[in-house]
Amino acid sequence: GNLPPGSWIVEAEIAERLGLSRTPIRGALQWLHREGYVVEVKGQRKSRIVVAPLTREDARELYSIVGLVEALAAAVVVRLPRETRLKLARELAALNDDLSTIASRSPVDPRRVFELDKQFHAAIIRVGGGRRLSALHLSVRPQVERYWRLYASSIISELHESVSEHNAIVRAIRQGDAAGVQAAIQRNWSGG
Repeated sequence: GNLPPGSWIVEAEIAERLGLSRTPIRGALQWLHREGYVVEVKGQRKSRIVVAPLTREDARELYSIVGLVEALAAAVVVRLPRETRLKLARELAALNDDLSTIASRSPVDPRRVFELDKQFHAAIIRVGGGRRLSALHLSVRPQVERYWRLYASSIISELHESVSEHNAIVRAIRQGDAAGVQAAIQRNWSGG
C-alpha cells in the first residue's frame, strides 16, 4: 500500500530502501507479477514494472470470488451446533455495532471502518472455513484489500447500508438459514 497504482517500480531503489540485493527483489517482483499486484508495461526500448492499476473489472471479479468463498464458509457455519453459531453471531453483531457507532460520528475514520469490516468477514472464514477454503480466502484477500481500502473510504456517507447488510448476515446465522446467509453475503459483496 506504500506505492500507489501506476507507480513505476525500480529494483535498485527498492533494494537500497530495504537494504537487500537486487536478486531477492527481482524474485519478489516476479511473485507479485504472478499474483497480479504488479504488471509489466512494454516501452519502445525496455519494459517497466508498475503497481497494477485498480479497475472496476478487477474489483467485480475479486469481490465475486471472495463473496462466493465467504458464502461457502457461511453455509458451513449455519450447520454448526447452535451455540457455536450464536457465539459467532454475537461476535459479528458486536463488530457491526462498532461500525454503526462509527457511522453516526463525524468525521469518520476510514481506517477503522476498513479494520472492522475486515474483522467481520474474517470471523466468518475463521469459523466456517476449512483448511482449503481458508487458504483460498487468504490467497485472494490481499488483492481484495487493495479495493477494500478504497471502498471503505468511498462508502463513508453510506455506511448505514453496509451495517444493514451485515445485520442480515448476522440474522441468517442466528436462524441457521443457509440460503439467507449466502444471499446476504453475496448482496454485501456485490454492493461493494
